[in-house]
Amino acid sequence: MKVRLPILLAVLFFSMQLKAQDVIRQSPCSDAYILHEADSVKQELIAQGFIVVREASMTMESEYEMPVIVPLNQGSWYQCVFIGDVTSKLYEVRMFDWDEKQVAYQKKQWGDVDGNVISYSYIPEFSEYHMIKPVQVNKKKKNLCGYVMLLKKVKK
Repeated sequence: MKVRLPILLAVLFFSMQLKAQDVIRQSPCSDAYILHEADSVKQELIAQGFIVVREASMTMESEYEMPVIVPLNQGSWYQCVFIGDVTSKLYEVRMFDWDEKQVAYQKKQWGDVDGNVISYSYIPEFSEYHMIKPVQVNKKKKNLCGYVMLLKKVKK
């Protein structure tokens, strides 16, 4: 019996390592055009009384959502922004509350005036974590760059 316990522990440890490798991790990317657009949008929103709460560039795969979890406070006014690769043909952002209820949805297509930028306001009813799920579809590129910003209104 004593010999089997270390073998069992080794098998459990190995299986946990394999499962940990299956986790999708956000990794940054760099796209000069997206960074320029992000700076422009950010400056415009800061002038309107918002502060940046969170921002990140992220490598995305065409047609796959990239979940971003953010803590939001009840009654605060937030502006959520997603900027996708300019050559993608479709951009969508869904936001879910802690109970997995969809609370926001925006869709843009290539050719829209601001097609690769999705921006929407949101005031949560409860202080809890929310999940933002951006996705973009690109028929020519598999690996894409995306940019997410969360801003909070501080001035009237």
